[in-house]
Amino acid sequence: MRAVTIVQCGQPPVVVDRPEPAPGDGEVSVSLTAAPITPLDLLCASGTSYFGVPALPYVPGVQGVGTLADGTTVWFPTSAGMRPGDGSMAERAVVPAADVVTLPDGVDPRLVAALGLSAVAAWKALTWRGELRTGEQVLVLGGGGIVGQVALQVARLHGARRVVAACRSQAAQERARRLGADAVVPLDDNDDVAALAKRLRDALDGPLELVLDPLFGIPAAAALRVLAPHGRLVNLGSSAAETAPIDSATLRSGSLRVLGYTNNELSAAEKGATMRLIADHALAGRLTVDHLEVPMADVAEAWTTQVDGRATRRLVLVP
Repeated sequence: MRAVTIVQCGQPPVVVDRPEPAPGDGEVSVSLTAAPITPLDLLCASGTSYFGVPALPYVPGVQGVGTLADGTTVWFPTSAGMRPGDGSMAERAVVPAADVVTLPDGVDPRLVAALGLSAVAAWKALTWRGELRTGEQVLVLGGGGIVGQVALQVARLHGARRVVAACRSQAAQERARRLGADAVVPLDDNDDVAALAKRLRDALDGPLELVLDPLFGIPAAAALRVLAPHGRLVNLGSSAAETAPIDSATLRSGSLRVLGYTNNELSAAEKGATMRLIADHALAGRLTVDHLEVPMADVAEAWTTQVDGRATRRLVLVP
């Protein structure tokens, strides 16, 4: 079979021929339909993640969509790059049977692959960690990114009164508007906290109760300044900066809550149940994300565009 393979950390993968893996006890073989290239895949393959340097060579891919021997379409996670073993980016993968999630008939497998664990993060960060309630106003930082795109839609599905997006590029701002953002606030590399806080405040209509933050840095600090008393900010990333200039007075004066979120806190059953919900909504046309199919043979170029930050949508490998 053909398999995408990391031969050296920090270098793009190559496609090689490898023997097909044989399932062991409690495992199933999945024929790949689509596998997304995610930030976690890139991080693990860089050799710089907190999981340590992966055992080489290995097949990357922390998730995928494929079919079982009986034709059932499933989504499946892997621990590729985090623990020894291979991932989803091969024509066939072997995974624990308990981890596969049966998808509804008729759903687009490439869309489900593009949504994947990013959609799980957006869903659970808002509804579980952030305790989103009907009638609240929600701000999504990085609203044009994969997590942000899903968060805009999830907030609507769960009864948000108003959803505001903050995005960097013009393309991201347009994407957020298409997905139903009531207002879009531009982000700029030269922003300071006060200036951005003013722009955010001008875009709001009444109190802001909840912020979803995959950025941290100055955007998070500015969002805290416009949160209503007892408001919540849920952080699930640091694509803007690893630290943020947050002042004690802002937190104390509003009795604000800053909450961290990670998918790693979820059990396999919780991830699976959430993925099934996401697939159901995708089938019904209520959840989507901007994505582009890429042939497996072109993985090196696709991988490089992700590392360089040139990809503006989720890239999904297809055999």
